[in-house]
Amino acid sequence: LSPGLLVVAGSFAAFRLLNRGLERLVPPPPSARRNRWKWRNIWTSLAHSALPDTHNLCPRRFYLHPELSKDLVGTHPPGAHSLVAVSVGYFLEDFVDMLCNQKLHQSWELLFHHSVVIVCFGIAVLLHQYVGFALVALLVEINSIFLHLRQILLMANLVHTTCYRLNSVINLGTYVVFRIATLAWMTRWLFLNRQNVPPATYAVGTVGMAIMTPMNIILFYRLLRSDFFK
Repeated sequence: LSPGLLVVAGSFAAFRLLNRGLERLVPPPPSARRNRWKWRNIWTSLAHSALPDTHNLCPRRFYLHPELSKDLVGTHPPGAHSLVAVSVGYFLEDFVDMLCNQKLHQSWELLFHHSVVIVCFGIAVLLHQYVGFALVALLVEINSIFLHLRQILLMANLVHTTCYRLNSVINLGTYVVFRIATLAWMTRWLFLNRQNVPPATYAVGTVGMAIMTPMNIILFYRLLRSDFFK
């Protein structure tokens, strides 16, 4: 087994153990006790989004190494490959968790999303290429912090609070910057560098962007309608 796959397996096991122990660390409020697995699932997702390496490695490395934006295929900073492998382990764990605890018609969108991410990130881990591209994609996790906090506040029945309102504003702001703008930049880079990317990998990347972009725009509309248009 390659070291990357070992990191993926270790990450899967670590997030699985965290998921099992989170109910003791963060007991669910009365409003969330009917859906305990969901409470654990969201806190596990928040733990992944809040990983210090994600925020220290992604924006800082692109600032210190501007050449990364020109070569996202063969160039990546130290630690980036392991970070992507850790994320693959998390998405696998979240996929299994939803598959075991939620009905398919309720979770198919997220399962589909996770499948695309696992395939794209898995290619980067196995080939040790396109790690920089995956690193850009991980910028969306900065927004995911506020997206998961929103779900936690909803489950805790804290919708009519200043904390929820403030989080809603920050959530939408970071959504535009770290999700929509990031995906647009990735799509542009992929189009401009199509001659430097093998056809099979280019096809996977193009299909991934074609799926992710409308999904994120639809989610943005839902958030806007739910938190500001009601």
